[in-house]
Amino acid sequence: MKSTTAGRVMAFVVLALFSLLMLAPFLWAVNTSLKSEADASASPVTILPAGGYTWEIYANVFKMGNIPTWMVNSLIVATGVTLITLVISTLAGYAFSRLDFVGRKPLLALTVASIMVPGTIFIVPLFDEMLAFDMVDTYWGIILPQVVAPVMVFILKRFFDSIPRELEDAARVDGANSFRIFLRIVLPLSRPIIAAVAIFTFVGAWNNFLWPFIVTNDPNLMTLPVGLQTVTNGYGVVFAQLMAGAVLAALPLILVFLFFQRQIIKGIATTGLGGQ
Repeated sequence: MKSTTAGRVMAFVVLALFSLLMLAPFLWAVNTSLKSEADASASPVTILPAGGYTWEIYANVFKMGNIPTWMVNSLIVATGVTLITLVISTLAGYAFSRLDFVGRKPLLALTVASIMVPGTIFIVPLFDEMLAFDMVDTYWGIILPQVVAPVMVFILKRFFDSIPRELEDAARVDGANSFRIFLRIVLPLSRPIIAAVAIFTFVGAWNNFLWPFIVTNDPNLMTLPVGLQTVTNGYGVVFAQLMAGAVLAALPLILVFLFFQRQIIKGIATTGLGGQ
């Protein structure tokens, strides 16, 4: 019993240390963002600022940039990408898992292989496509190129594979078709993994900088990561201002993880019928 208790204490200490290591960059960013620019750029670097903490940097960031509009744009884009990705990925994952159609195996192999292809190589053709459809500087132009997520299709397909087919066979005996089975049986059992996929997709879309930066020129359509990089001044590197922008961009994601951490853990750990 004593050895078990000691082992748990050691495991807790180790996990606490790893947690602190993971939190260290964010805590450093928060600490730097609450300093004046003089204290943030002082040498040697100190944890406690000589001039005390101040909210002046955050006030300057809000004054120089349209933070509320950029946050709303990021929310619209991230929500749109998440919803459309979920619809496409769940349907595709279920089709690969349960339906027998011509070309299923080659198409699945192509989907898995596309995970290894870096998305940056599609930037030019995607931009040309958005130009052709007159979607540059539109929400749809930002959202649609981000909704194809092969890795999410594969994750959902693997989860659907673990659901016993007997449940679907029983539903078919009662006269249910494939789409009704998908809606009434498969999706309710898959809530944890769907929640995890939704959260990771939302986070990825919120943090995405490259594509929104390329496809938007209108400041009123910029997402938060794109808008924050325009908040600069002519005095070289402004460490406190950069850290304040990083904290503002990360804060909504931290809230998402705090509210949905249980769903994330379930989605990662669940197999079989754990979604019940």
